[in-house]
Amino acid sequence: MAPILVYMGLGLVTGLLAGMLGIGGGSVVVPALVFVFGKEHLAPGLAMKLAIGTSLASILFTSLAAIRAQQKRGAIDWSVAAPLGLATLVGSLASGYLAGFLPGVLLKEIFGVFLTLVGLQVFADWRPAAHWRLPARPALMGVGVGIGALSAILGIGGGSLTVPFLTACNVDMRRAIAISATLGLPIAFFGALGFALSGQHRAGLPPGTVGYIYLPALAGLTTVALLVVPLGVHLAHNLPVTQLKRVFGVLLILVGVQMVFGG
Repeated sequence: MAPILVYMGLGLVTGLLAGMLGIGGGSVVVPALVFVFGKEHLAPGLAMKLAIGTSLASILFTSLAAIRAQQKRGAIDWSVAAPLGLATLVGSLASGYLAGFLPGVLLKEIFGVFLTLVGLQVFADWRPAAHWRLPARPALMGVGVGIGALSAILGIGGGSLTVPFLTACNVDMRRAIAISATLGLPIAFFGALGFALSGQHRAGLPPGTVGYIYLPALAGLTTVALLVVPLGVHLAHNLPVTQLKRVFGVLLILVGVQMVFGG
């Protein structure tokens, strides 16, 4: 498989994204790993599942670092993060296991279309009417279940869903990023667990895997990512909000288009 330096480079990107934009980096890591694994002659469907499982496992570590850095700044609104986090746990546990049995090509197409649409919304800076607010707790937890389920299927930390949802409810961008960072932890843990279990005894996996998690890639990603998460948080609290949104939106559009139309 690929040299450890490739995975460490991805870890650099992942750590910055986790801290700066409140996403676990899966929107970059998944397509990058699909490309790398494809070069190693893994079947496309198998490469996709292995990329998602490994991405979720790496997000587990980067989310912990991002939560710690955001909490030091007092940026996390736990009155919103706690119920959303509990709900995402439920959604990610179920879908993380079931996604391991879905066709890899279907996962790739869903991933690409979803990221493209969200990226367009964020880049355009669409804002709802000023009276839009966060829903009551039951509805908020329902949203959390959906975020957890879709995020675990796609191998992302949930920021691609959580940040647009919260900003649509007129939550400040930096506050939304901090809340989103907390949701990556339950999504990643139970999503990765599901992919590890569903990939047991799967034929064709390379050495060094636990289900659909490739341990050498996981080690390279997390080693570097954990070092740069604090830098990403620093940037999030010092860059203009508009610039943050544009970076976030362009990133999602580019990756989404690549996943839909790329090889």
